[in-house]
Amino acid sequence: MNPYIEKLKSTLAESPPNLGPGDTILSLLYEAYTDLNNLDNTHIKAGFHALYQAMNGKDLNEMDQILDSVCALCREHQRAGFVEGVKVGIQLRDEIT
Repeated sequence: MNPYIEKLKSTLAESPPNLGPGDTILSLLYEAYTDLNNLDNTHIKAGFHALYQAMNGKDLNEMDQILDSVCALCREHQRAGFVEGVKVGIQLRDEIT
């Protein structure tokens, strides 16, 4: 088995996989997850509506800056939750077997 594993490692080192927009397999899984799951539900839409109401009176540039920050924070929070969920799943699998 060891020669097989070493050959796989060598092949991967010579020709790494194309992970697309991600830099790790976990990032690739997350990108696929978000592509396949509709995250624009009514709860999220209501939250954005409340945010727009709170920004009433701000100019467009100020609103864009706020929305960019909020959306970046939401994406990172969602990604972190996804990654931790996968880690927990792997640990659970290890504990069961």
